[in-house]
Amino acid sequence: MREKLHPFHVGLLVFMVQAGVVSIFLPRMLAQYMGYNGWVSLLLFSAVATFNIFLISVVYRLSDGKSIFQIIEQSLPKVIVFPLYTVLVSVWTLIGCIAAKQYILLFTVFVFPTTPPMYMKFLFDIIAYSLITKGIYNISKAATVFFWMVIWTALLLLFFLKGFEWVNLTPFFFKESSDVIVGGLSIFTAFLGYELVLLLFPYVNSKKGFMSAVYFGNFLTTFIYLAICLTCFGFYSFKQLTRMKFPLIDLLAYIRLPFVERVENIFIALYLVSALMSITMYIWAASETAQSLIPRASKRWITGVLVCGAFAVSWIPDVLSEVELWLKYLGYMASGIAFGLPLLLIAILAINNGGKKLV
Repeated sequence: MREKLHPFHVGLLVFMVQAGVVSIFLPRMLAQYMGYNGWVSLLLFSAVATFNIFLISVVYRLSDGKSIFQIIEQSLPKVIVFPLYTVLVSVWTLIGCIAAKQYILLFTVFVFPTTPPMYMKFLFDIIAYSLITKGIYNISKAATVFFWMVIWTALLLLFFLKGFEWVNLTPFFFKESSDVIVGGLSIFTAFLGYELVLLLFPYVNSKKGFMSAVYFGNFLTTFIYLAICLTCFGFYSFKQLTRMKFPLIDLLAYIRLPFVERVENIFIALYLVSALMSITMYIWAASETAQSLIPRASKRWITGVLVCGAFAVSWIPDVLSEVELWLKYLGYMASGIAFGLPLLLIAILAINNGGKKLV
């Protein structure tokens, strides 16, 4: 009998996939696009993500825990299923590999500046492949361990209570905002990752606790983002934030401990596990989709091909600005999938069920 995921592990898994490297420069993005007190807009983005999770919960309730691939394949012709699966595999694989490349570039710049980034990326992909081939249950257990490795770093924000200036927040909200729509889409991608729970339906243990765990994971991500961004907005002036490339790293550089130097480097190193969970889950989702596309193929073979393909593609963007541009457009596509896929599934299930369970 296949082991099932406990809601507790699901909640932590969602958090580990959502919260990652983006927290390093999220305060700067909020200042640039949302203006003064841009941190408040995180509540709006979180509400949008919560609504998206609600759509997923509707799918889960209507499907009775069936795999989304089973639902799609029983209702749509192959001429639609094939390109749909191809898009899902491509986007999820690319997001995983480019997000990992972003972290690797940051890691090598701050921690190992003389090490070629692709050497680190190669080792990163080997670890990701090992996790994916162990299955989702072992991935969730690894995510739980990694969660306790990184969550304590939020306590480092307490060092800045004395330097927090309420006057920096100002009484203005969203003044000097720019490119709100484009910037808002880019900021919203910081919450993505929860949509992968669509693929967890056959693996979960409790029907009642599953979606509550997903909501909890998103709430925890929101809380951490708010804590980081509010601290940065209160510690730095608005103009400083708009000019900083990595506000959180610069913030942590102020910490001085008698037994540790460069605390920010430890922080970056610890966030390796968060970046690892992102690439692992996105390529796991891509491999699950590819398995439905090519059912006779070996799961290990499919995963190996996807990881190798992701590694090859990650050679193309070789500077951080290019990586960020790739992630920007991939984030737009992932956002479309996050909303479009649940809506498609709801439409299919509503037709199949005659609308009986929608109420």
